[in-house]
Amino acid sequence: MVKVKTIKKSASFISSLSLTKINYIIFAIGMAVILAGYICMASGDTSSFRSLTLAPIVLLIGYLVIIPLAILYRKKEDNLPKEN
Repeated sequence: MVKVKTIKKSASFISSLSLTKINYIIFAIGMAVILAGYICMASGDTSSFRSLTLAPIVLLIGYLVIIPLAILYRKKEDNLPKEN
């Protein structure tokens, strides 16, 4: 007979990933950077520095740095007892 185990760790892990206001602000900044990258890519000539170098760098920063930062950012909590 197969026993069904309830997983309590995943529920607490998911609740610890809840997004706060600062996460949404960082996410909006990331989306603005990505939008700026696409605008930069579209506004330059086909073989210009802006389209071939600057826009992909801006897009990589948006996709690979800012958006994951927005998902993973969590404010540090002070768990140390205060000394009097």
